[in-house]
Amino acid sequence: MSPHTGGMSRNDALRAARLRVGWRSAETAAAQLTERGRQFLDDRHFNVSPRTWRRWEGARPGWPSEETALVLHDVLGRWPEQLGFTPPPGWIRPGHQEQAVVPDDGFLSVTAPALAPGPFSPQQVDPALIDYFQAQLEGHYRADMLLGPHDLIGTLGPQYRLIDKLTRSATGETRRGLLRVGAAYAALVGWLYQDAGDLAAAAFWRGVTQEAALRARDPHLVGYAMVNSAQVRTDLGDGAGVVDLCEAALADDRVVPKIRIMALQQQAHGASLLHHAGRAEVDRLIDAAGRLLPRVDDDLPWGNACRRTPGYLEVQRATCYGRIGLGEEASGLWEQVLAVVPASARRDRGVYMARHATAAATARQPEQAVEIAREVAVVAVETGSARMRSELSALERVMRPWHDAPVGRDLREALAPVREGN
Repeated sequence: MSPHTGGMSRNDALRAARLRVGWRSAETAAAQLTERGRQFLDDRHFNVSPRTWRRWEGARPGWPSEETALVLHDVLGRWPEQLGFTPPPGWIRPGHQEQAVVPDDGFLSVTAPALAPGPFSPQQVDPALIDYFQAQLEGHYRADMLLGPHDLIGTLGPQYRLIDKLTRSATGETRRGLLRVGAAYAALVGWLYQDAGDLAAAAFWRGVTQEAALRARDPHLVGYAMVNSAQVRTDLGDGAGVVDLCEAALADDRVVPKIRIMALQQQAHGASLLHHAGRAEVDRLIDAAGRLLPRVDDDLPWGNACRRTPGYLEVQRATCYGRIGLGEEASGLWEQVLAVVPASARRDRGVYMARHATAAATARQPEQAVEIAREVAVVAVETGSARMRSELSALERVMRPWHDAPVGRDLREALAPVREGN
């Protein structure tokens, strides 16, 4: 077998991924994947045999089930189509960990905008630059609502790099002011990657945010950075990690009410991910955040979603209710929220509608779910939103009981444009 034909007889991508994590044989890989799958899926019947793994590494690996795809991604950090499997028609990556549709030249494409070469010699940097970057930041927040992540990532990354370069040259209070504004920029870049579905890049930029906040010795920014990291943990499904980070942010009595509101509502998301927590804990945390809303009076330029977003806390409550299976309650809340969300906020509105559809399906109202999904599919195609596609994938899982019924076929027809554009 020549080097040029060897790839035709086996799945080298999966074999390489196996060796990279230290699994020296198909038997070891099958045993490790089985053990992880039973924990990850909470399913003691999950099983992958050595024979199945050897077939996967062969010339015709087939296609794993959706549950197995999730476990493979959790363990190997790759989706099946990145591991040598050929996806079937209509495949939509499941769950919270959908990857971004953004330019991806590897890890350096994410880190390069944050890594200006240095060190630089201390020099005079005009403090007016702090106000300049802060003024631009507000414009970027507005542009995010209108454009979405893909068009802004390429703009904000280089801007952060310039701020970092100036920070290395500045001294005294100017240096600390640039660190503060740099942290805010890094947080926004992290959100853009998270919104695009690239959680690895989002986690990197959340780390950049945390470092800048600590260097600035700003307790409000440190708390904000921890809540930002908790948001990524929420999308990763790590409820305990979310709670840990939010409790750490709340432990500092110095932080302004806005940060406490952010931490409390995000902690509610963490609670909704934990099996032992329920509606009472979600309501306790959301209600505590609500009591703080009248006290928000800071002039910090970042973290203002609680002021900007109509029905901000009810959005969080409805999302948590949907996550813990309270379909009727979540559906009622989504109707209230969507009545006040402006049509101009297309991405947020589309995400909320997708969650509303899933809540309707959970409440055994599949026809209503499909009616909502038709409108969401149009917005998902127009915006290219990874969050919306992820929410629609969640809807499909909840709609499985009606897969062979006419309403199930209607859903597949409604979502066909999303798959074609995926």
